[in-house]
Amino acid sequence: MPQASIRRYLKHGVLPQLRVFEASARLGCFARAAEELHLAQPTVSVQIRKLSETVGFPLFEQVGKHIYLTDVGQRVYAGCSDVFRALSGLEERLTEMRGLDSGHLQLAVTSTAKYFAPRLLGSFIQRYPGVEISLQIHNRSTLIGRLRNNEDDLYVFADPPDQQEVMIQAILSNPLVVFARSDHPLAGEKGIAFARLANEPFLIREPGSGTRKATLKLFEQHGISPKIRMELSTNEAIREAILAGLGISILSRYTLGSEAEQTKLVCLDVEGFPLESHWHFVYPVGKHLSVAARAFMDFARVEARNLLLDSFVPCPR
Repeated sequence: MPQASIRRYLKHGVLPQLRVFEASARLGCFARAAEELHLAQPTVSVQIRKLSETVGFPLFEQVGKHIYLTDVGQRVYAGCSDVFRALSGLEERLTEMRGLDSGHLQLAVTSTAKYFAPRLLGSFIQRYPGVEISLQIHNRSTLIGRLRNNEDDLYVFADPPDQQEVMIQAILSNPLVVFARSDHPLAGEKGIAFARLANEPFLIREPGSGTRKATLKLFEQHGISPKIRMELSTNEAIREAILAGLGISILSRYTLGSEAEQTKLVCLDVEGFPLESHWHFVYPVGKHLSVAARAFMDFARVEARNLLLDSFVPCPR
């Protein structure tokens, strides 16, 4: 363990002592060091004595009216330069991060959020090109595991977990709609009763999916059960299954992306839809967010709606 060998330095407030020692060695005079540092000369002497005790060797020797560094003192003086240089470099890097000239953001999102997260990150990078970005895309259960293990800076959920101590902030509306193929018998109808969906073969996400959870909860609220034909692990697979005529499904409106008019999918006009939902930023209670993470949250709250919602065409009827 690196700290074991320097434990005594960490215990005795060495940095103020090094500051006094460096000035005394550089100026060759305790009185001048006291003047430069705006300290009383006895304070300088005390700090030098404490540092000598910490090191275990005398650092100066006095010959006549002059002080000189001992051999150990010369080595400590050289070490001072290394310590101050390291701290100076650290402060420069932190200053850059404060201005977001650098930094790193690791974002983990649910699979549905992949339809907007890259676009939002792309705009963020244009504003802060020095920030390095990592994007992880997982299903809800995997994302909850990553959140529990604090593996990322920020998480985006459509359905935040309610069994963990987390901070939750809404970002953006995520309306859920009923998708069908454009030639489906219900495609041209208006105000379709929800109960009619019970007669349709239903395509649904796998267990652990937030969309599946919301779908089953909705059917339960209406006192009916969906006629599940197939479980699929991605929204893309469900979209292809709909296009193959295998059934209908409830998905995020943005599953269509920004080219809805070019697809053969339609949103059925079902009572109660679109179902209101939101994407949320989530992170553990007590987590110290990086400068980049906080900047991204602020950016998303201000820019997400204009950047994303306006770029998606209305869901076709």
